[in-house]
Amino acid sequence: MSCKCSDVIKVMNGMFPEQYALEWDNVGLLVGDPDREVEKIITALDATKCVVEEAVENRAEMIITHHPLIFHPIKKLNTSDGIGGIIAMLNKHGIALYAAHTNMDISGGGVNDALARALQLQETRILDKTAFEQCVKLVVFVPKGYEGSVMEAIGEAGAGWIGNYSHCTFRVDGIGTFKPLDGANPFIGQVGRVEEVNETRLETIVKKKDLGSVIDAMLSSHPYEEVAYDIYPLDNEVAPVGLGRIGKIHQPMRLGDYALYVKACLKASGVKVIGNMDRHIEAVAVCSGSGGDFIDKAFQAGADVLITGDVSYHDALRAEELGIGIIDAGHYPTENCVISEMGARLQKALDALQYNVNVIVSARSSDPFKFA
Repeated sequence: MSCKCSDVIKVMNGMFPEQYALEWDNVGLLVGDPDREVEKIITALDATKCVVEEAVENRAEMIITHHPLIFHPIKKLNTSDGIGGIIAMLNKHGIALYAAHTNMDISGGGVNDALARALQLQETRILDKTAFEQCVKLVVFVPKGYEGSVMEAIGEAGAGWIGNYSHCTFRVDGIGTFKPLDGANPFIGQVGRVEEVNETRLETIVKKKDLGSVIDAMLSSHPYEEVAYDIYPLDNEVAPVGLGRIGKIHQPMRLGDYALYVKACLKASGVKVIGNMDRHIEAVAVCSGSGGDFIDKAFQAGADVLITGDVSYHDALRAEELGIGIIDAGHYPTENCVISEMGARLQKALDALQYNVNVIVSARSSDPFKFA
């Protein structure tokens, strides 16, 4: 099935909702036509000239990046070089450019979760909660004997996911009544006669972004011709999202040894370390990209070390004052780990919708920093 740029954006927004982006950020479709048909997508951390040239050579119609190419207001557009040249190249070849930045940092399954997974952290939780996902309560009435299959179907579609648990539901048995009218084809009962049926009230919580797929799964698995169900809005602070993660390493290490472990996991050219190299490390906080502002939060959360990038001299002094270790693994290594994961998730979602789209992870995206 053919796919438009707007269809891809809808899928991306389901994974990393744009409303989670911080106020100062610039996310979404930055260059291009939302009605552009898309058959090939390149994913990369940045829309550099090399990445755009790669997209041109691969005849890709869309590039998806983490960092927004257009971040600060543009007063002049010189198309001979810099950002202007990249925009001109995109327009010349009809390539759309989409960015998911802080919304990808904040969302579950985004950059910080990818970083935590790359380091094999366990028992992870959010370091700085910024929002809560909008949720609803779904209630559906199912004839006895079918509640299990309906529960399984909606659970697989995303209903009842709370923290590290899935398929969370509650059931109450009762009597349902209905009278099939002319033209009805009842699963139970006869036309023109009031029926009483043993039914189960099945209720669960659903993230609003998953509601459409959950309802589709419910309707397809339910035996009734007309399904009775209710949707209630919730104000619960459920499914928090936010920046950074904190967890535990698989076994305690010295800070010096753990720094080498981080370097290997993230395939970094080098890392900078702040703190006593013999310090005992067990609780680890991570913040992808530039996370110097999270030193105090990591310390207050009980972390022995914070892994991030772009740590300044004064950030280092602050860490020393607090007595928390820092491993500065660089901006690129702490974020690039999400690109292949995001590409795989996007490909799976597009395949499920039967779109004829191929997602390719850039082979030319690279860290601009080198160590002599």
